Amino acid sequence: MSGPARPPDGDWLGTPFLRFERRGSLAHLIVDRPEARNALTPAMYFGIRYAVDLLNRSPELVGLLITGTGDVFIPGGDLGGNPVDAWSPALGLLGMDLTPFESVRNSPKPIVSAVNGICQGGGLLIAMLSDVAVAVSSATFRAPEVFRGIADTGYAQYLPNQIGPARARDMLLTGRTVDARTAEAWGLISRLASSDDALLEEAEDALRRIAWGAPQARTVIKREINRGYGRPDRQSMEISLASEEREEGWRAFAERRAPRWIPEDIRPDHRL
Repeated sequence: MSGPARPPDGDWLGTPFLRFERRGSLAHLIVDRPEARNALTPAMYFGIRYAVDLLNRSPELVGLLITGTGDVFIPGGDLGGNPVDAWSPALGLLGMDLTPFESVRNSPKPIVSAVNGICQGGGLLIAMLSDVAVAVSSATFRAPEVFRGIADTGYAQYLPNQIGPARARDMLLTGRTVDARTAEAWGLISRLASSDDALLEEAEDALRRIAWGAPQARTVIKREINRGYGRPDRQSMEISLASEEREEGWRAFAERRAPRWIPEDIRPDHRL
């Protein structure tokens, strides 16, 4: 990046790896960090949260489309702890204050995710909590937090209510990868694009159609839908983020190995 890191200001989201583009009354948020496969730094997590707030503070904007670059939407957080775009020491702290999930869930103005490829971790939460998520047929979906030593109470609360307890247990406890057609059939995402090239056009069409609805009526409907998700146990997740399991899970990921909590006789010889 050129120049010192600096906090969000106007349409600058506080990191060179996010772009906020105004396209008439709609805005696009593009996650663009190809050298790290779009892994989110703390500044990027906060930048997405800031973008949602910027949307809702801008009277000329009516909706936001979130997408990635290349064949990756968002794979989750950067477990390497790369500080390249950190503009505050507070960004080095683990915690839910940086994350955009509740902002996406509760945004009065509509948010649509255009899932252009790999979607897991925090990226899957963003797609799930968007008003509509449109994906290419090659997209894949995964929630690998348990392999990182993290008890993600957001997933544990949201996912059973979205796809059912049995499927949620399968995804959260085994870390299985779900293909796009299965994700659509389960209700993990809203729809599949007719082709890769049509993704942004079809996602933007969905965003326009939501924005055609009466804003106050739309907000009431969204509030009632959100009530069905319930509330995650944030305190337990904060405790998990500070645990020894989380430390070992992140070390294992960085060292490209399986965590040592797995007994040797069933421990795989590769990173999970």
